[in-house]
Amino acid sequence: MNLDHLVLHPVAGFYLGACSAQIKKNGKTDLVVAELCKEAITAATFTQNAFCAAPVTLAKFNLAEVQPRALIINAGNANAGTGEQGMIDAKQSCDWVANELGCNSNQVLPFSTGVIGENLPMEKFQLGIPQAIANLAVTSWKDACLGIMTTDLVPKTVSKIIEIDGHSVTITGMSKGSGMIHPNMATMLGFVATDAKINQPCLQKCLTDAVNISFNRITVDGDTSTNDACTLTATQQADMPEINSVDSEAYQQFAEEINSVMTELAQMIVRDGEGATKFVSVIVEGGNSQQECLKVAHTVALSPLVKTALFASDPNWGRILAAVGRSEISALDVDKIKIYLGDVCIVENGGRASDYTEEAGQAVMNETDIDILIQLNRGDYAETVWTTDFSYDYVKINAEYRS
Repeated sequence: MNLDHLVLHPVAGFYLGACSAQIKKNGKTDLVVAELCKEAITAATFTQNAFCAAPVTLAKFNLAEVQPRALIINAGNANAGTGEQGMIDAKQSCDWVANELGCNSNQVLPFSTGVIGENLPMEKFQLGIPQAIANLAVTSWKDACLGIMTTDLVPKTVSKIIEIDGHSVTITGMSKGSGMIHPNMATMLGFVATDAKINQPCLQKCLTDAVNISFNRITVDGDTSTNDACTLTATQQADMPEINSVDSEAYQQFAEEINSVMTELAQMIVRDGEGATKFVSVIVEGGNSQQECLKVAHTVALSPLVKTALFASDPNWGRILAAVGRSEISALDVDKIKIYLGDVCIVENGGRASDYTEEAGQAVMNETDIDILIQLNRGDYAETVWTTDFSYDYVKINAEYRS
């Protein structure tokens, strides 16, 4: 895959190395190691799936004890549903990285993605880890983003240089994911690095808030992965005063940029959804609460009948109406609800809009990017969820995932 068109700014103090350890059956790049400078701090969020993978459990434990000096990421095997052996293998991979880099094993955070229920091929890790580490460089983002992909068709990266109070700050990040995508946490793997100077409480709040409005607002198929994780590392190498208050203007500027990066990465996952042909924004306005708006949005976004109609470019507006109606919102007055496809009103006063035409609805459904706007007209809250259609290819990709 040619990535020459990507401009990925190196982040001082954040080194990446990648190789093919033959974990993937196709022999492509599948093992990534990141080395963090000693000043770096890292924040993280993880899946809330009760069957969380061994690397998630170990990464959470290690991060609670000490700031990491390294990350190890593999594709092709999730190391989930592997019981005690999975924990032994995850720790062994951290031991090997620590031995190579001269740090403690609990200073390494492991991440895995791929098939659930299979043990890690440890001999491949033992041989691959030194190869990945030999390739460590601040310029290796392109190789790394390929190394974390599974069913992804395209790499997902964002990189920018910003100014905070006149000081230059770099932010570069990557994510993977195209199926098994649904909150709650961040339904994917994501790794973002910045050279900003910022303390740990501010960094963690920034990440948590950013994930909540980005990765927690996407859904492809309603399946929350066992392996979801997102990290934000600040290497402290920028020439700037430390950000140490969430009330400061510098924090607000930084948080706004991180929100932008995370949202862009999240939307890339939706656009690369398995078999996806449509990018759909489900916007709910006028709800009594954030939770109410999200409930309606997710009910519509997850409806197989809505998603298949989107794939067929069929303006079957009744499917959207039905999904809103079954979203279990108490005392919902259907006569007050308005529903739009793009700028075309399709539902009002409890039924089809009086001036709606099939031709107008069809014109919207023929687009690749589609907005579904639902106005509940019962409160002041609004939320947006991004999703995809369901295509023949989605079934094929997931039916043949292990072959």
